[in-house]
Amino acid sequence: MAQERKKAVALRYDPLKDNAPVVVAKGKGDLARRIIEIAKKEGIPVLEDEHLVEALLRIEVYEEIPPSLYEAVAKVLVFVQQIKKRL
Repeated sequence: MAQERKKAVALRYDPLKDNAPVVVAKGKGDLARRIIEIAKKEGIPVLEDEHLVEALLRIEVYEEIPPSLYEAVAKVLVFVQQIKKRL
């Protein structure tokens, strides 16, 4: 059985600059592992959501997410805020 390739997407959201969250990095395999490694090293929360990652991989880097993903990404942002409050 083949090992499933790791996938990752990094988002940025600055309400003062962005109208919506923006994809700032994405990749599969070694690149995905590197994105996750950098996030963890920098203290950026990592959330695993296979379906959301698949949808976000279709968006170009430096492109805002489409309105159809607002609700799913909002849940991620709430998760990140909860983690920040605990720290």
